[in-house]
Amino acid sequence: MSPKRLFRVVAVAEAITWALLLTGMFFKYVPETTELGVRIGGMLHGVVFVAYCLTVVVVGVDQKWRAGRVLLGLAAAVPPFFTVWFDLAGERRGFFGDTWRLRDEAPSGPLEKVVAWLVRKPLQGLVAGVVAVIALTGVALVAGPPGS
Repeated sequence: MSPKRLFRVVAVAEAITWALLLTGMFFKYVPETTELGVRIGGMLHGVVFVAYCLTVVVVGVDQKWRAGRVLLGLAAAVPPFFTVWFDLAGERRGFFGDTWRLRDEAPSGPLEKVVAWLVRKPLQGLVAGVVAVIALTGVALVAGPPGS
């Protein structure tokens, strides 16, 4: 999967989980019928939010984004649906390559070495990504929901 395709899939998934969470919040607070949508939508959104942030860092390192672009990509996860805006704007401006730079190019630093390993060994990289998302989601759950 190319960096462009990976980013698109995760950015859209993050926006979809935002929609689920907002729908759940509507039913919890407007007709006050159920909290189930917030519980399910909130958990899904949290997991995909973490996956999106990791994707921004991996793609940003591979594509040699400046720190400001990485921060903007991370910030796009906060307002609802901005990940899709960032993805589309990034595609227009050429942020995403069709190939992984570090699949063939020698890494130059510790972070690039990690990303190079991830993209050169896609199956192990996928497993490492899933483990990282689970671990970071666990940390977030221990820390508690926003505002608590």
